[in-house]
Order: sequence, then structure tokens, then C-alpha cells
Amino acid sequence: MSSVPTRQKYQRTEHQPERRLGVLSIAFMIVAASAPLTAIAGGAPTSFAVTGLATVPAGYIVLSAILALFAFGYAAMARFIERPGAFYPYVAQGLGRSIGVGTAYAAVVAYNMMQIGIFAMFGFTVSSWLGGRFGLETPWWLWVLVGVVIVGILGILRIDFSAKIIAVLVALEFLVVIVFDIIALVVAPEGHSAAPLNPAELFVPGIGAVLSFGVAAFMGFESAAIYAREAKDPKRTVGRATFLAVIVVGLFYAFSAWSMVVGVGHSQVVDQSREFGPDLLFVFLSTHAGTLVTDIANLLFITSLFAALQAFHNTVARYFAELGNEGMLPHWFGRRSQSGAPVSGSLAQSALAVLVTIGFVIADSGDPLFPVLTMFTWLTNTGAFGLVMLMAMVAAAVIAYFAKDARGVGLFSRLIAPVIAGLALTTVFILVLVNFPVLMDMPADDFMTYLLPILVILAGVIGVVVGQIFKRTDPKKFQGIGHALEEETDPGALTSATTTHTS
Repeated sequence: MSSVPTRQKYQRTEHQPERRLGVLSIAFMIVAASAPLTAIAGGAPTSFAVTGLATVPAGYIVLSAILALFAFGYAAMARFIERPGAFYPYVAQGLGRSIGVGTAYAAVVAYNMMQIGIFAMFGFTVSSWLGGRFGLETPWWLWVLVGVVIVGILGILRIDFSAKIIAVLVALEFLVVIVFDIIALVVAPEGHSAAPLNPAELFVPGIGAVLSFGVAAFMGFESAAIYAREAKDPKRTVGRATFLAVIVVGLFYAFSAWSMVVGVGHSQVVDQSREFGPDLLFVFLSTHAGTLVTDIANLLFITSLFAALQAFHNTVARYFAELGNEGMLPHWFGRRSQSGAPVSGSLAQSALAVLVTIGFVIADSGDPLFPVLTMFTWLTNTGAFGLVMLMAMVAAAVIAYFAKDARGVGLFSRLIAPVIAGLALTTVFILVLVNFPVLMDMPADDFMTYLLPILVILAGVIGVVVGQIFKRTDPKKFQGIGHALEEETDPGALTSATTTHTS
């Protein structure tokens, strides 16, 4: 028996990912995870309906401002941490390695919930569309399984191939929403009031629910660092892609939600949102643009969900791979293909999606809306809860990281912006927690309103415990947590030179 550096082991079995992704490629995958058409067609009417407020567009403005401030510190830290894993290495280097592991575990649970929840909406939408358009009756879970297979196959191919498909789908999403926006602004039955865009009009009792629903529309914007290994110039690409995504998504959501208010009418948008729900956009298009445009929009709604599925799948697979590389999960999770795609992580995510779907199929009450009202709603809102919590932690990590060494970064980016963003994100997190029964559409005393958030927090606690165990039992491995790539002298190496493995 001899001690062999893990770095050497992985050099024999793994392949360095090729740096193929530029700013636009990563920005498209960030935007895809936010699913623009899904956010406008599904998220905006739901927000109008539940909150009873027409000021939802202002909520998007407030959230985009918060996330833009967050991006200043995030991008500044990205210049010094060329590590995939998004939140994981940032928290590890800012707040400590054990907390970093806890962040990674919680993020894996949150991202998986987001991705698997979207599968439910995808399966339901495809099944409904086939039934309504062609009279073909199929179970929703069949299309979930088909989606899992296609997404899984793309997940183990070259990342730039997946990025090109996502870019095309996102461009088409933008196109159909822009068509809706133009028609809505032309119809404008009650004129073009700018009041719904005024953040000052937002600060009413319903603000908590508005921000709680709205924050889910931005999920995935922070994922640029996930692709650090595959980015052409990660020190610049991560920050630029993040800023681009925040600006584009924030302005686009606010403008499109405002267009919905204008097109339907300020006095009618809440009532019609409650009547039609996510079908409001399609009902509007069928009335004012005809059947062909509506059919195209419905089809692109499906591809919007697919693009989001692919983006979140890529994120989860890379989290699995990094945790496997550093020994926080079994090492086989770190295996990659010749092109650098995280094969084991991709397969693990696909298997998990199938298992969770089977669980919900068994529990299916027979309600036609079960996959949307239960599987989609429960999992995506819990995922959003977890990601807001993690972003608040990253803001604190940025402050702590630069407090040790300013590294020439300006005061605004290393302190002022992350402090404001951290306080704002903590506030949003509390609002999400307080409004969680509303998000779940369940009574406040229902056990599930407590269980699901606890799962995310519990994963984080387990991660911290795992980190502490490694600190005591394997100090060398512990030192590599969240720091592995920075300690490499060989740019082609994949994992920590400090990690050891007994063979």
C-alpha cells in the first residue's frame, strides 16, 4: 500500500476541459436557466394573481438592482478565484472551508430541486399541448422521462454544443415575448401608465409575496462561475457574463411584465391573471395575433422549459464533479469525458431526477394539475429559497475575503456593494421564508411548509459536519477544499495537489 497524490491519479483518468465558452455563450446559459418565456408567461401572472398588485414590474426592477450590486462583489472575487463550483469556492475562501462544504451541499439540493421541479412543468406542458392540439392523451411523467434522457445526453457532450442549442432556444424565447410586448403596447386598452414600473409604488403590504415570487425568475444568474474550467478567459468572462445576464434579464422582465399590465389593462390584469393563470399570455396572443402565433408561442414555451432544464442540469453536474474531485463526494463523481464534460455528475443528476419523479408519480392524487401544483411548485420554490440563502452567504464571503487583502479592488466592489446586497438578500430571504406557505399554496401550519426548507438547511449542516470531519481526519484534503485549482502549478491539472488517496 502506498500513498499516491490524487492529482496524479486524476491526470491518468481525466481530461482537462477545453476552454470553448466566451461571454455570450455563458450569458445565454445563465439567461436560459432563468427561462425568460417561462418567467413572463408563468411567473408574472402568478405574481399578479397571488399578490393582487399591478406593481409586479417594479419588483423585477428592485430585484435586478439588488442582484447587480451582488454581481459587483461576485465579479471582483471571480478575478482571483478561477474555480468552478460557483458558491462553493467563494464561501470556502471567504468564510471558511467547512462552511464552504455546507454551501456546496445545500446548493446541490437547491439546484436539483429547481431542475427536477421544472421537469414536472415540462412533462405537464408537453402532455397538455399534445392533447389540446392533436387529441393525443399521454401521461405527464412519460415526457419527464423523455426529457431526462435528452437532457442527460446533451449533458455529457461537448459544452459548446449544448451552449449553441441553448442560445438558439433563448433567442427564440426573446423573440416571442418581444412580439407579445409589441402587441400589448399597441392594444393598451387603458393607456400606458408608468406607475407599475415605479419602485415607490411597490412598498405596500404585498411586497413580500412580490419579491418572493419574483426572485425565482432570476435563479441561475449566478452560475457563470460554474463554467470557469470551460471559459476562454475565466478571470474576465465570469464577471462580464454575470453583469450582462443581470442587466438583460432584469430590464427584459420588468418591461415585459409592464407590457402585460398595459396590454390587459391596469384594472383587469389581476382578475385575468387569476382567471387564466399561466395561460394569460397565450389567451392574449390568440385574441390579438391569431392561432399560428399562439401555436408557435406554446411550442416555444416548451423549448423555454427545456433550455432551463439543460442549464440547471449542467450546473448540478459540475457541482457533483467538483465535490468528487475534492473528495467531498465519492471520487467517481469527478470523472469527465474526453471533452471535459462531467459524465458521472450528469448521470447522477439524471438518475436522481428519475427517482424523484417516480416518487411523485406514486403519490399522484389524480388531479390533472398535480405535477404543476405539487411537484413543480414544491420543488422550485424550495430551490429558490435555498439559492437566496446562499447568495446572502456569498455576499458575506466577498466582504470577508477582501478584508484579509484588498488586492487592489476598489472600496465599492469589495465592501459597499456586497454589504448593501447582503442586507437586501437577507431581507428577501426572510420575506421568502415568511411567505413560504403562500408560495406553496398551502396552510401555514402544514408540515410540508417546514419540511422542504429544512431539507436545504439540513444539507448545509451535514456539509459543515463533513468539512469538520475532514479537518480532523485528513488535514491535507481539508486544505484543498475550495482552494484546489489555485494551488496547482500545472494549468492542465484537474484537482488538488494536496489531496491524497490510499491505493
